[in-house]
Amino acid sequence: MAMTETESPEIGATIEASGLATNYHDVGQGRPVVLLHGSGPGVTAWANWRLTIPPLSERFRVIAPDVTGFGYTQKTPDDRYNMERWLDHLTGFLDAAAVDRVSVVGNSFGGALALALAVRHPERVDRLVLMGAAGLEFELTPGLDAVWGYEPSFGNMRNLISLFAYDQSLVSDELAEMRYRASVRPGVQESYCRMFPAPRQDGIRSLAQDEEAIAALRHEVLIVHGREDRVIPLESSERLHRLIDRSQLHVFGRCGHWTQIEHADRFVRLVGDFLDE
Repeated sequence: MAMTETESPEIGATIEASGLATNYHDVGQGRPVVLLHGSGPGVTAWANWRLTIPPLSERFRVIAPDVTGFGYTQKTPDDRYNMERWLDHLTGFLDAAAVDRVSVVGNSFGGALALALAVRHPERVDRLVLMGAAGLEFELTPGLDAVWGYEPSFGNMRNLISLFAYDQSLVSDELAEMRYRASVRPGVQESYCRMFPAPRQDGIRSLAQDEEAIAALRHEVLIVHGREDRVIPLESSERLHRLIDRSQLHVFGRCGHWTQIEHADRFVRLVGDFLDE
């Protein structure tokens, strides 16, 4: 029997953040850790972090919101998005969740948002984990161009999943169908195609922080990247590592843009130990 939308594990609790009804997951106890998802078509916090939330919540209070414009969170009134709006929604979410200071784990687009939070509101960030993160300027990759330029079809979604994963055994028709269906929920593609229109190099630039501001960060930062990532180049994380004084870089071999899925157990241990130091 098909699962109804109201039974979907992607739907958690709802809280109002910056005037927007926000879907989020809040699991575990202890020091708070916020997980910020990427910008793939049809993405939700749960889809991105489904293998991370349960084990990490054994050590921390894990909070994973759908960022406005994505998933089951209310859209902005005019359905337009930029870093200022995403950052306003995130800080409003932290306020609504009564979290003053938090460690943040950001994946890809979520890494850029996490980095923006640390640069602009450093007092709100404890430790920072950037995984396959945007946040610097780099030359648009064919992979990222395909992600942001996605046109809904089963075939296009299957190609994207193949692009994300080094381990092609993770790519299945069932997963592609599930993510395709998520990408064609009412209003999803309409919002998505407005976020990073061509020329998409402008989208990379819009997510980037000033390098001097990044170099001024005094947070402990863990940078994680897949060596075979075809969406965000490894060189971008290497540059972040050079810029951020109190950073460490961990590169997973035989890994694409899905570190948290392809190396789930190792990723959780690495992140958990870093946050627990």
